This record gives sequence, structure tokens and C-alpha cells, in this order.
Amino acid sequence: MSLRRFYSPPESFSDDRARVSLSREEAQHLTGVLRLGAGDEVRVFDGEGREFLCVVTDGSGRGATLEVRAAVEPLRAESPLELTLCVALLKGEKFDLVVQKATELGVARVVPVETARADVKLPRGERGDGARKRVGRWRRIAVEAAKQSGRARVPEVAEPSSLTDLLTTDFAGGTGAGGRRLIFAERGGRGLIETVGAWVGRPERVAALVGPEGGWEDTEVEQAYGAGWEVVTLGGRVMRAETAGIVVAALLQHLCGDLV
Repeated sequence: MSLRRFYSPPESFSDDRARVSLSREEAQHLTGVLRLGAGDEVRVFDGEGREFLCVVTDGSGRGATLEVRAAVEPLRAESPLELTLCVALLKGEKFDLVVQKATELGVARVVPVETARADVKLPRGERGDGARKRVGRWRRIAVEAAKQSGRARVPEVAEPSSLTDLLTTDFAGGTGAGGRRLIFAERGGRGLIETVGAWVGRPERVAALVGPEGGWEDTEVEQAYGAGWEVVTLGGRVMRAETAGIVVAALLQHLCGDLV
């Protein structure tokens, strides 16, 4: 039987890395759901790529303390591609699904984007509690998906960004530093295979921007193109926005990462 995995951020480890504390939620899962207790071995990952073999020394529904026995290799290696997936804000569980599947596919970062036709609008007054609650939920989904998929690194889920701010944020490190920036649109671009085939070498970083259910405004695509983003199409069929985001992540991991 494989060892159970738990998440605990770096600040939960003691200074000498000899002990680690689990959050109330993780401790409840350890003791209440899995019925584990003192002496049981588990794995703990810190969300930044490190994983440890640990032994439970004390646990209850309020918290748990574990002894760190050894650093171990994560169950699954990280992709060599640092992929930032930028997706227009979607309603309800649609964006939840994108975050979950993007994590399973090895994405390094997910950025929610406000666009003209986005399903969700964040009024300026909601940028406090409303936006924080949404981002907090997405970050919890990313943690759970990382646990399930064997990743020791939890992808960053950024605060919602305006399209204008996003287009000037160099997540991909610039084309001169082995990076590429792609905006996926229904028209006006090349196919993905043709686009990737024109590159010299495999990029280390890619930022991929996927639009909303209603598609891009022409001015938005022009704005992205003017900012140095390559326009790419995904063929003749129209996909739902959440489907397109997942497909884009899978295709780019296949062509430039470790999905074979």
C-alpha cells in the first residue's frame, strides 16, 4: 500500500527540519478519515518541490506533529516546461475544473484574467473579500490536485489580472530567454503544430492565454499581438472555454514538456 501524502507549507517545518506540523484540515484527514496515529509513516510535501518521509508522533483533529525521517524523491517529477496558463474568468465550477486539471497536467502557474466577454465580472468593490474567497478556493483545489497527482510542487494561482496588465507581465521570461507567449483565438493565427515548428529549440517557459466562452474581442487579439504574443488557433471546432484551457495545457506539455 502506498504511503499517504499530506501538504504542509515550508513555514510549518521546524528550523532544523526535524519536525513538521499539519494544519487542522490535514490533521483531521489524517486522524479522522484515514485513522492514522502515532508511529504511522506518511509522506509530506511542502508545495515547493520537496517531499519527506515522516512518522506521526502526535495527532488529533486539532493538529498533528510529525517527525521528519528523510528527504525523498517526489512521486512524480516536475515537467521541464514552466507553463503559465492564463484563462478568462469562468462561472462557478468551470474555473475550478481548469485549476484541478491544469495542476494534474503539470502547469506551473494559473492566472485568472478579466476580459471584455468573461463569464464573471469582479466589481471593484469585490476585489477585496470576493476575489480573495475565489482565489482561496482555487488554491485549495490546486493543493488537493497536487496531492492526488503525486506532485510535490503546488502551482501558483495568481490574483485575477486585467488583460492589459497580463499582456505586459513577462511570465514567459521573454523570447530571448527561452520563453514564448501564445494567445489562443478562433481566427487570425497559425495552428499550434505550425507555430511550435517555427521555433528554434524547445522553450523553457511558455505563457498560454485562453479566452472566454464568448470569444475575444478583435481589439483584444490586436492588443496581444501588438504586445508580442503569437496568435494560435486550435482547429475548426469551437470548444468551451474550460475545455480549451485543459486542451491547451495538455498539447503544450506534449509538444514542449513531458506528456508523452
